[in-house]
Amino acid sequence: MNKDTIIGFVLIAVVLIGFSWWNQPSAEQIEAARIQDSIAAVQQEQAKKAASLASKAQTAVPGDSVAGSIGTDTTALFFSALTGSSENVVLKNDKLELTIATKGGVIRKAVIKDFKSIDGTNNVTLFDAQDQDLVFMLAGKQDNIVTSDLYFTPSEQTDNSVTLTAKAQNGGELAMKYHLGKDYLLSMSLETKGLANVFAPSYKEMEIAWTDHCRQQEKGFSFENRYTSIYYKESKSGSTDKLSDGSDSEEETEEQTDWIAFRNQFFSVALISKDNFATGAKLTSTLDEKGSGYLKHFDARMKTAFDPTGAKPSEFEMYIGPNNFRLIQDVEQQSAFGKDLDLEQLVDLGWWLLRYINRWFTLYVFDWLTGFGLNMGIVLILITILLKVITFPMVKKSYMSSAKMRVLKPKFDEATKQYDKPEDQMKKQQEMMSLYSKYGVSPLSGCLPMLIQMPIWLAMFFFVPNAIQLRGESFLWMSDLSTYDPIIEWGKNIWGIGDHLSLTCILFCGAQLLYTWFSMQQQKDQMVGAQAEQMKVMQWMMYIMPLMFFFIFNDYSSGLNFYYFISLFMSAAIMYTLRKTTDDAKLLAILEANYQANKNNPKKQSGLAARLEAMQKQADAMRQQQQQRKK
Repeated sequence: MNKDTIIGFVLIAVVLIGFSWWNQPSAEQIEAARIQDSIAAVQQEQAKKAASLASKAQTAVPGDSVAGSIGTDTTALFFSALTGSSENVVLKNDKLELTIATKGGVIRKAVIKDFKSIDGTNNVTLFDAQDQDLVFMLAGKQDNIVTSDLYFTPSEQTDNSVTLTAKAQNGGELAMKYHLGKDYLLSMSLETKGLANVFAPSYKEMEIAWTDHCRQQEKGFSFENRYTSIYYKESKSGSTDKLSDGSDSEEETEEQTDWIAFRNQFFSVALISKDNFATGAKLTSTLDEKGSGYLKHFDARMKTAFDPTGAKPSEFEMYIGPNNFRLIQDVEQQSAFGKDLDLEQLVDLGWWLLRYINRWFTLYVFDWLTGFGLNMGIVLILITILLKVITFPMVKKSYMSSAKMRVLKPKFDEATKQYDKPEDQMKKQQEMMSLYSKYGVSPLSGCLPMLIQMPIWLAMFFFVPNAIQLRGESFLWMSDLSTYDPIIEWGKNIWGIGDHLSLTCILFCGAQLLYTWFSMQQQKDQMVGAQAEQMKVMQWMMYIMPLMFFFIFNDYSSGLNFYYFISLFMSAAIMYTLRKTTDDAKLLAILEANYQANKNNPKKQSGLAARLEAMQKQADAMRQQQQQRKK
């Protein structure tokens, strides 16, 4: 490795710091005004209408219909469904329990079984009536029909299905049907009967307003917030996108979408439309304050197909469950819509290259190791060992290249000492490249293995925090591998540190410092001339990196910090072992033999050496021209 590698490390550190800073909400964003919920306004208006309708019904002339007494007000068709008492209907299976209220006819509570909650219970309440609301709005010729105002009557009820019906005065009805599958997929539909004359002939779409006050489910508020956002999948392009998770955000979709999901770190609720959601769906995410018990406020306003004749119901599916890649793949196969939903995108595996690594390598290794029923901490150690075994040949090659440069350093210093002037630096580089060729070494060969390992490091940066298998799993002193492991906590938040010190983060930064020291020693022993001077300037920057990493990773999961700690410690151990087992005298003898074989029959110059020679000739020509002009 040379100074290019060091510059690469520094650039990676800058990217990580920038990424972390970009994801941190500002005080202004946190204090921004909350978005007004227009559904509440609609509900208040409809409540007034309901009271008015009830009054008219009581004072109607005998023999006259209530519908006729209030003219063409379409809401009056459901005046009898605007009052009543709300009852709860429970649908459940071994994985999920849903509570549906007859007032509004939508899910008011979702409990995911067999996952520990933040308060220590064995089930996670993803949301309840205070957190989430789903409203279907049908635009009649004069007034809207809003499902949240109606009291439905349940029928055909079983443990996993129910039909909810709101009767209209003219004999028509609005029906909502629910069927809960074997695990986390809920099928639902909305249809009308006998109400065709209520809507305009051209009316083909209904509006949906979906809101959620996303609960904090994990211990680390800031860390969980980084993985909490609104996701959606575009129907035509097939790509999945999301709103910013680090600040208040608002978007309008530019094409039809298959589904829209409210996602936090380990659990999601995704609403899927059989006929897609129309272009221009408005999605809003607003940050909540730490300590409120909530992460963000989500709001989605969209439209989808509606047949007022009742010949075709509007069909939906909802995924309500954990962000488990393999599980979501299995659940998606249960969908009756025949779409490539790609719901597994709810598990954030990183950017395109990193996602490819995690999707086709890390996941399979993780599945294989977890199949043995091992503790998740042991799994992380075994993954680290496996990766080290795979990359060892490249690491050894990198080290041997550096070792060759180290034993040749005295010879390079001697051969280039006459090129000390600034204008001779290109000649010096050219001479060094010639010596590299004769000795059979490459100054760049030490960089390639590091470049190959870096994507794996970054891939694990995304994989570990999104692995729900680590949630609630303890190992050694770490009570939960999915969140930080504090050795000390305090009540007040300190900028850059937070309200705790994480032991695994300290160990990771210590291992990074150890590995940097070994690397610096190796680099120092092989630098020649100006490179050695540049090394002194940049050395302090390399030692500052562990400190910068501390401020970045103190709030990250103990599982990720533990993986980096083990990986760096093993890297330092491998480097130390290679250094102790390398015979410098024997290596120098081999290089001298190469030199003797090549000095009278030099190899063809490398591309870099040839370019340096061409640049030197060009510089000499320009210098001669300048001297002639002066004469």
